[in-house]
Amino acid sequence: MRISVLGAGAWGTAMAIRAATHHPTVLWVRDPVQAEALDRQRVNGRYLPGVELPPDLEVESDFGTALWHAASEGSHAGVPSGLIVVATPLAGLRETLERISQAPVSSNCAVVWLCKGFEANTGRLGHEIARQVCPDLRVGVLSGPSFALETARGQPTALVAASTDAMVRDLSVRAFHSLQLRVYSSTDPVGVEVGGAVKNVLAIATGVLDGMQLGLNARAALITRGLAEMTRLGVALGAQPDTFMGLSGLGDLVLTATGDLSRNRRVGLKLAEGMPLAHILDELGHVAEGVYSARTVVQRARTLGVEMPISRAVVALLEGQVTAREAVKALMTREARSEH
Repeated sequence: MRISVLGAGAWGTAMAIRAATHHPTVLWVRDPVQAEALDRQRVNGRYLPGVELPPDLEVESDFGTALWHAASEGSHAGVPSGLIVVATPLAGLRETLERISQAPVSSNCAVVWLCKGFEANTGRLGHEIARQVCPDLRVGVLSGPSFALETARGQPTALVAASTDAMVRDLSVRAFHSLQLRVYSSTDPVGVEVGGAVKNVLAIATGVLDGMQLGLNARAALITRGLAEMTRLGVALGAQPDTFMGLSGLGDLVLTATGDLSRNRRVGLKLAEGMPLAHILDELGHVAEGVYSARTVVQRARTLGVEMPISRAVVALLEGQVTAREAVKALMTREARSEH
């Protein structure tokens, strides 16, 4: 099969590296100057320093050419044979899906995205954006507990490919499943996307606790109660409860909340030090999706009548309404209640 990865950030580059070890793969780079440098140097120095691109991985700056690569084998009996992987931040998903849907070759491919979060302003998850802008495309999401650097290096990783379309799940597994990368399948894209979005917000909260040196008891309590928040929101949106005990729920939450490579966790650590958010983001240099989706998570929960006190506390902290210490106090002084 032929694979086109759209976006050369950390995740796009990492997944292109993994795909290129088994399949003809193209990595699309928006900026032609960056594309030329990446193709010449064979290292994405900004996002994955020290990790070489496979010799067979093609780098392309023309969007149409990148799409044609995945679609060039056509479809067989009406079933797409190529895979397009959207590796933009969530803010770019809508535009990218629109461009794909307008291409004459789009029917020859399945499309999956790697981004996590709720869209600003609309509050939509990825599958809801796709339903609105490209209802005829066959789509899904690829998610799970994974840092791009470790995946690019070939360290053992497990992901989940979620779609209501069995063909999309099958193509995703065939594209990436290998000795280094296990890919499980799921029929619950709603749950997989909620897990991927909410865990970033909860990772900020965990970073705050760790930055304040409040201990391992506090960390365990927050992760557990955060998982309960995530599950409540997901079920209200139509997800399967069991999804949140899997890779894209508990697995991704634990990794992002405790791993030193987590950008969202680093935001929380710096907030605990009293550093202004704008300064933190400038210093970080990469997108921390939890910062941008926290308010949308809380707004979506409010419209559904779902209680998410930890996420609300993160929003208040990010917006400067409370200090880190005040946020923790507000959570600890809530009225006692049944765990379930």
